[in-house]
Amino acid sequence: MLGSTHGTLTTTSRTARVVACGERPRPAVHGLADAAQDVDVSGRPLQSAVPDLDLFFRPRTVAVIGASDAEGRPNTGITRQLLAWSECVGARVHPVHPTRRTVFGLTCHPSIGEVPEQVDLAVLLVGDPTPHIGELSGAKVKYAVAFASGFAETGAEGAAAQARLTAAVRASGIRLLGPNTNLNAFERFRTDLDGPAIALITQSGHQGRPVFALQELGIRLSHWAPTGNEADLECADFISYFATRPEVGAIAAYVEGIKDGRAFLLAADRAARHRVPVVAVKVGRTETGARTAASHTGKLTGADEVVDAAMRQFGVIRVDGLDELQDTSALLARARPPRATGVAVYSISGGTGAHFADLATAAGLELPILSAGKQRELHEWIPEYLSVANPIDNGGHPVGDWRGRRIIDAILADPSVGVLVCPITGPFPPMSDRLAQDLVAAAEETDKLVCVVWGSPVGTEDAYRTTLLGSSRVATFRTFSNCVTAVRAYLDHHRFAADYRSPFDDAPRTLSPSARKAQALMRPGEQLSEHAAKQLLRAYGIRVPREQLVTSAAAAVRAAAQVGYPVVMKASGPQLTHKTELGLVKIGLTSASQVRDAYRELTDIARYEGLPLDGILVCQLVGRGVETILGITPDSLFGPTVTVGLGGVLVEALHDTAVRVPPFGEGDARAMLAELRGHALLSGVRGAPPADVDALVETVLRVQRMALELGDTLAELEINPLLVLERGQGAVALDALAFCR
Repeated sequence: MLGSTHGTLTTTSRTARVVACGERPRPAVHGLADAAQDVDVSGRPLQSAVPDLDLFFRPRTVAVIGASDAEGRPNTGITRQLLAWSECVGARVHPVHPTRRTVFGLTCHPSIGEVPEQVDLAVLLVGDPTPHIGELSGAKVKYAVAFASGFAETGAEGAAAQARLTAAVRASGIRLLGPNTNLNAFERFRTDLDGPAIALITQSGHQGRPVFALQELGIRLSHWAPTGNEADLECADFISYFATRPEVGAIAAYVEGIKDGRAFLLAADRAARHRVPVVAVKVGRTETGARTAASHTGKLTGADEVVDAAMRQFGVIRVDGLDELQDTSALLARARPPRATGVAVYSISGGTGAHFADLATAAGLELPILSAGKQRELHEWIPEYLSVANPIDNGGHPVGDWRGRRIIDAILADPSVGVLVCPITGPFPPMSDRLAQDLVAAAEETDKLVCVVWGSPVGTEDAYRTTLLGSSRVATFRTFSNCVTAVRAYLDHHRFAADYRSPFDDAPRTLSPSARKAQALMRPGEQLSEHAAKQLLRAYGIRVPREQLVTSAAAAVRAAAQVGYPVVMKASGPQLTHKTELGLVKIGLTSASQVRDAYRELTDIARYEGLPLDGILVCQLVGRGVETILGITPDSLFGPTVTVGLGGVLVEALHDTAVRVPPFGEGDARAMLAELRGHALLSGVRGAPPADVDALVETVLRVQRMALELGDTLAELEINPLLVLERGQGAVALDALAFCR
């Protein structure tokens, strides 16, 4: 466990039963918190509504529909667990069954309408919950849980059944967890653990077990939401709720599919505003994983590169394994904000230090070289022949005197060091025992993060089980890779949180004059010609070459003189997508005769191919620059997305692109460019001048404004190439395609 600026939350237990069951003070009941009051140009909310889930997690009254105490029946075991959980949270239980008089000694009511008091939570132990929703609504039940399976996870017929359930729930005003969920929401948590807690969300209950087991290592958990098929309550609802809970230090999530991309981003935004880290395993990176996830929960996994970018954009930390989910969420929940970003590696073996340093550096962690003065200080206690520059090799931690603690304190005192990592590859008593003790003692007196990697596969050693795991300030890992992943996430999260400004705050609330101009150019269900697409770009202030659309050879000659030689001539029509391959582009024409010949050739080709034209474009020939591609692409989860990358043939050969989900600001636009593998081309290579990156960023932001304002009518936009000229000279859209809805 680690210390935290969140403070320590403690509870004085009234009885041993309360400690065992996990009771904490009941939160005050409140209404819908932070309801969205503002919308963007499309009428979509700009903040997430936080559902009032206090009465779900801590109800006053619970009705169990289909309760049973008959041995051998599945409902009996569930009823027994619900009774035990309800006792822990102080809730009164009312069994409901049409043919039973009592269940486990409690009066059993024939219907929910016969329960003598208001019910906060109804648990449906029935095969088909849909017929019961109306009854629950009539009884003014606030929350319900449906365990039944056989819905969207099973295919078209199940999806139809889930649609009926969803419609019934929406009409009722009840909030429903499930279907296809389980009993994880009714686990009993330890209350003898202090510090900020992890709140857990899973779409597959079993996948949350490793995080739940962190309690055995001293890490506190506060909630578990097993969302199942999410016919109503979804992952986003719980992220928004947990982000507002004072006891929650981090949110850990296992996500198979995202029900509503916009709701997920608004929830992540709320967590970012509250500086509560969200760590997520999101399956579906591969086709097989996506297919399996869909069969399990019946939801979309989404295009993975878009999901990945969207999570990164809003600060969600994506990890791959459940072990990484454990370690990263535990560290982020409990660690104080870093005082510095440098990582110091301290080891009793030069090989161990070098190995860890390689992994850390490859992951992007900064290992600062310690100053000459600091190295001289360390050499007072470490032999001169050992390197102490960082990694620090002590050759064997001192056991018999005070020197070992002095070394650790000296490293932590360096202003460039924010994190100290000590990999202990295996137990070597008494050295490893004393090293663990000194690290724990030093961690208690510093506000910097101290991490230990205990590499022994046994894990029963006293130095590990008692000294390290017994510390509230040392973060202990079992593998190098998990330590590196968690430390990088820790530093990245606090860097992100310090600079975070919600993009929804600056999202347009009203349509711009550009949008009104652009809407007049739209042709529903059609592809726009290049000429019309460029007019769309002009409406948003995106620069295009000087050009004229002509319908005769003579007009082409006059246009070339006005545009200025040399010129480019291109066929323009609503069905043209690959003009170069069809020979419908002529470049570098320098005379009237060449222009006349080109006009005849272009129109002849179009006539032969049966392609309708709205004319021939006579365009300015723009000078050299870096070819990029920029566009708007629809995503099934998140709606319009903006993609930028290297253009021309490079986009097909290298697929070097970056994507963001609007709205986003200048910082994200610049981050997109930094993500490109070929971003160095924009800085100038092999003597080429630096490109006008500022102009490219501005164009990206104008395109994302188009996505926000025209998303309902503009299905897709591609600018390729967008030529980025020399610094200070701008960027020019040389060609464009646009598809209308």
